[in-house]
Amino acid sequence: MDKTEYFNNLVVRLEELFFHELSDCAAWKTEMIGVDFIQSANITGSTPEEIIESCIREITKAGLASEITYSISGKGILLRMNVKDCIHIPKETTIKAHGVEPYNCPIANMIRDQLIEKLQYETTYVASMDTDEAAKECALQVAIYETSDKIGEVTDWSNE
Repeated sequence: MDKTEYFNNLVVRLEELFFHELSDCAAWKTEMIGVDFIQSANITGSTPEEIIESCIREITKAGLASEITYSISGKGILLRMNVKDCIHIPKETTIKAHGVEPYNCPIANMIRDQLIEKLQYETTYVASMDTDEAAKECALQVAIYETSDKIGEVTDWSNE
């Protein structure tokens, strides 16, 4: 039995159930998936870049992805990430095959969690997720809001 496949399939089922949950509240709770791993790591830094790079070191060292690149733009509210050889790509492939567009990224959850925990950011969320199963790569756009007065700030991300 392939344990990684088994656990990815468990997460697929949870995400499917949450996606179809009638109150539309359960899917938002998937943002906590993955954070236990990163909370057990020694993440340090005093800027978003330092926190993100510290997370990337831990994630790649653990073999959850081979490479993660990122940029921050959009008045400091858009975090773009490319995750290569992610251990969760089979989860994304399976959930897509079941008719649900991928919406939850444990790798992004880890980084988002640490921005909130270490820098006291107000909120973050995965705005878009584009998976390429053949290339084993995901491109993500994550909204990050440092303070509540920045929530709702609009930037044309297509120009970033």
